[in-house]
Amino acid sequence: MIEALLPSTVVAVEAFEDTPGEAPFPGEEDLIAKAVEGRRREFITARRCARTALRAFGHPDAPIRPGPQREPLWPAGMSGSITHCAGYRAAALARTTDVALLGIDAEPNGPLPEGVAESVTVPCEPEMLKRLAATHPGTEWGRLLFSAKESVYKAWFPVTRRWLGFDEARLTIDPDAGTFAARLLVDGARIDGGPPLSELHGRFIVNRNLVVTAVIPD
Repeated sequence: MIEALLPSTVVAVEAFEDTPGEAPFPGEEDLIAKAVEGRRREFITARRCARTALRAFGHPDAPIRPGPQREPLWPAGMSGSITHCAGYRAAALARTTDVALLGIDAEPNGPLPEGVAESVTVPCEPEMLKRLAATHPGTEWGRLLFSAKESVYKAWFPVTRRWLGFDEARLTIDPDAGTFAARLLVDGARIDGGPPLSELHGRFIVNRNLVVTAVIPD
């Protein structure tokens, strides 16, 4: 499903269920030693998806350890992103020479918990969400906005090494094209010396009662 959002240079692997009894990969046991069973299952499956994608680029299976912000640490020369939610796990990987910015996210196509919408939107977005709900029912647009901003952050962080809050990006969503744009409201300086980030673009799909989003460079 998620591969429909990504260019051919990205390898995506997804799973809709876990393998009963699957053990953590060696070197990752400590990362979920105190986790509840549901969290353990999604972590194990999502990391397996990531290793499967890495194999396509010739990388041997190895632990995928987290960085200081719990971001997955990829082999040199690789960009990637992992997501998991109820009933879905996925990973997407690419060579940085092909795709330097990559973020994916999946969420259930259901309403956001009470009070969350107010904390993840900025001016103009609530009105946009109301219009979308009226003209395109069937999609929980608040949840899609939340997912898109998660994807934006996952693409942003590896090249800036800075936090990006939900209130630091303003989204516009095109429901017919299945695309969104995030205008960044903070300094977008990159650690690699590349052009500062001012806007990120992505695509989305709503299927199997899920909203799935992806951000890649233009």
